[in-house]
Amino acid sequence: MKKAFLPIADANSHTLILGTMPGEKSLELQQYYGNRANQFWRLVYAVFNEPMPETYEEKIAFLKQKGIALWDVLSHCERVGSLDSNIKNEVPNDFEAFFKTHPNIKRVFFSSKNAEKYYSRYAEKHEGVVYSALPSPSGAHATMRFEEKLLIWKNILNE
Repeated sequence: MKKAFLPIADANSHTLILGTMPGEKSLELQQYYGNRANQFWRLVYAVFNEPMPETYEEKIAFLKQKGIALWDVLSHCERVGSLDSNIKNEVPNDFEAFFKTHPNIKRVFFSSKNAEKYYSRYAEKHEGVVYSALPSPSGAHATMRFEEKLLIWKNILNE
C-alpha cells in the first residue's frame, strides 16, 4: 500500500492544486512532483515568470507565498509503477476536513483528468469553489507541448 503526502497549505491558501497520487520517484524523494520528467514545477514558475530555485523547500515557500496549496486526491492505494491506470484499492483523502480547516480555498485545479475523476468519485464539490482541470504536467502526457500547457496554466492560475 502506497501512502500519499500531507497537504501543503496554510491560512493564506486560496487555490488548491490536486494530483492523483505521488509517483515512485516522488515517494522515494518524499517530494511532490519529484520526477524531473514531470513539468509541474517548470509550469508553476513559468506561469509567474520566475526562475526556478534549486531546493524543494524554496519551491514550497514559493507556492505558499502565491497562496497555492498542494495535495493529492488519494490518501492510499496499491499501484505498480507510477501510472494512474495501475491504481487499485484506492482510499481518498478527507476533503470535508480539509475544507473546514482551509476555508479560504476558492479554486481547485486538478493536475490531470484522473485526479478529477477520482475526486468526482469520492468527494463533494463545495459551493462557492471553482473547479477546473489543467493539462497534466506528467512526462507520460506528451500529447501536448509544454508551451500549449503553459498557455492554459497561465490563463487559469493568473485569474
